Amino acid sequence: MRAIQITEFGGPEVLVPTELPDPEPGPGQILVDVTRAGINYADTHQAENSYLAPSSLPMVPGAEVAGRAPDGRRVVALTSGGGYAERTVADPAMCFDIPDDVSDEAALALIVQGATAWVLLRRTARMDPGESVVVHAAAGGVGTLAVQLAKAFGAGRVIAVASSEAKRKYALDLGADAAVDSAAPDMTAALIEANAGRRVDIVLDMVGGRVTDESVRALAPFGRLAFYGMASREAPKPVQLPNLMRFSTTVGGMWLPHAWLLPGEVVDQAMGELLAMVSDGRLRPVLGECYPLSEAHRAHEALRARGTIGKLTLDPSA
Repeated sequence: MRAIQITEFGGPEVLVPTELPDPEPGPGQILVDVTRAGINYADTHQAENSYLAPSSLPMVPGAEVAGRAPDGRRVVALTSGGGYAERTVADPAMCFDIPDDVSDEAALALIVQGATAWVLLRRTARMDPGESVVVHAAAGGVGTLAVQLAKAFGAGRVIAVASSEAKRKYALDLGADAAVDSAAPDMTAALIEANAGRRVDIVLDMVGGRVTDESVRALAPFGRLAFYGMASREAPKPVQLPNLMRFSTTVGGMWLPHAWLLPGEVVDQAMGELLAMVSDGRLRPVLGECYPLSEAHRAHEALRARGTIGKLTLDPSA
């Protein structure tokens, strides 16, 4: 089968097209014929071995696929790797049926990015109706969905942060009430200004560095910052616990794999609601470019350059 294999850690150049034997399903696993593979920003960290979970070589990257199960059902699945290929193995418990009126690409936008946005708002930040919500990287895979979900869940004001005028306009078209340049010299002041002079209730942050530091300082009393990535590859300053008490603020982290460990089948609940919202038109996944499998490195280059909008996918047949 055609696949992308990594044999040394590094940048996009280490994503090498190759031919590999079909994977063999283990006990309780199924073989999925992949029609589309999803690309997640975490994949760029995995390629250079800077992700939360260490990688081992050789490796076929990719943790999200859409395709056909052995019984012919269209499914979207979260995998432990191997997604950048024509076939991969999956746990049926991590597979979700794709409704007829939902495309493979739209389903892939939900399995990681959509579930991430849902968990951030519902569980990590626990957004209440009427609260203000800041979405950093608002034109990205998580951000475009988080903007829409925050509005659908009753946010009082959604503030989108993005790196270009086109991206900021896109976020406004998705329902954001205000937009801020991610290069603002003082993010604290920019967020407060965008919230009509008031400090903000919730910040969804996957940038890191000074953006995180200055976003924490923009929080209102009992405001929450949910940290779920570090696209800048710059660590924020250590949080001083006395300052959290002084300002009655909360800084929390979220890594989606932990959501599978929560009682009540949280990810099942998230996917059920997200797929229903796409089916009835309340949620519109923003679909970015679909790259041939052989050009996976180009997709990683575009992601790392922050030059993309929406969900990127790979076509294993090309």
